[in-house]
Amino acid sequence: PCDRLSVPLGEKRLMDVKLGELGSWLGTRDFTPNGLISAVRRGHDRYYNKYINVKKGGIGGIAMLLAGYVVLSYVWEYDHISKKLIYIFFCP
Repeated sequence: PCDRLSVPLGEKRLMDVKLGELGSWLGTRDFTPNGLISAVRRGHDRYYNKYINVKKGGIGGIAMLLAGYVVLSYVWEYDHISKKLIYIFFCP
């Protein structure tokens, strides 16, 4: 109803895109190496500003990084787990 408040599809976040718009939204993304690097950089900046660079700091952001590191180390260390995960996700 109100066209002047609508956000262009290319500027919407993934959480705001409707399922029917997903293909068009993916077409507006930049999948070049520089585009992917800038997307990773924006994600890192968003994470850093939300969890690490806060006035009243807690342990939440650092605990999240540590938990991710522990899970990845566990998967990489045990071959039977990593082989099973590769089979589950990449073999039809």
